[in-house]
Amino acid sequence: MIYTVTLNPSIDYIVNVPQVALGELNKMDSDLKLPGGKGINVSRILHELDIPTCALGFLGGFTGNFIKDWLETDGLRTDFISIQDDTRINIKLKSDVETEINGRGPAITNEEASQLMEKLARLTAEDTVILSGSKPPSLPDDFYKQLISIIKEKNASFIIDTTGKDLLDALVDQPLLVKPNKEELAELFNVTMTSEEDVRTFGAKLLELGAQHVIVSMAGEGALLFTKDGTYKGTNPKGTVKNSVGAGDSMIAGFTGEFMKTKDPVQAFKMGIASGSATAFSDDLAKQQDILALLEQVEVKEI
Repeated sequence: MIYTVTLNPSIDYIVNVPQVALGELNKMDSDLKLPGGKGINVSRILHELDIPTCALGFLGGFTGNFIKDWLETDGLRTDFISIQDDTRINIKLKSDVETEINGRGPAITNEEASQLMEKLARLTAEDTVILSGSKPPSLPDDFYKQLISIIKEKNASFIIDTTGKDLLDALVDQPLLVKPNKEELAELFNVTMTSEEDVRTFGAKLLELGAQHVIVSMAGEGALLFTKDGTYKGTNPKGTVKNSVGAGDSMIAGFTGEFMKTKDPVQAFKMGIASGSATAFSDDLAKQQDILALLEQVEVKEI
């Protein structure tokens, strides 16, 4: 089973306003409310690809109920911890420029945090856990490290999709995959990247520090896959980009689902690129037929 952990889910409230006038009354053309959170996005794509998955994390209040009801209506398996505080709402304002206003997240009690650890203590060596996104400020700084320790004790594998110290600290535990984008990679090592060669240098460094596989996404320039057997460049399919939210999560879902089936990182990389691209070309997360239609357009070459 592939489990996803979203510590700080949200309702993504997407608002379309032709032109925003600050300090004045603005009327929207349309709006859309979606379950948000990186791990939740991963589970939604895995479910779309018919890969068994279960979404874990913390949900509370009327906002948490909205997310839980949405996912269960879609047939997605969930096992969230119910918390006292309300799950946050993130505003995605789409106008002449796109603006995001993200909530900080709920207060998580020690008892609520312990319940998640107890669920992970039931893992087996056949399971994979995907840890995605930011932590609510109320959780300890080393909370991801605590979760990874439990996962490793159970001989399960894990993927971590976060940034900064949480990512660096996880590398020693040999995550199955890490997936920073080009900007996050530069920030991680406090460097300026001016060429693809720079990306190759520091992407390979993540392998040296312990990651089993590394994907660095480079927006319109494609993506790079780093493995112990070689480095590969993938070219994105052509299409009109409508949506940047969830594309990276979709890439992780595509890679993980395919890798669990084939153990072939290059084929998994192709599925990851197809999944990420299909979401980028959609208003919401991608549908299975869109992903599969793009798969044969993905080109991957060893470099």
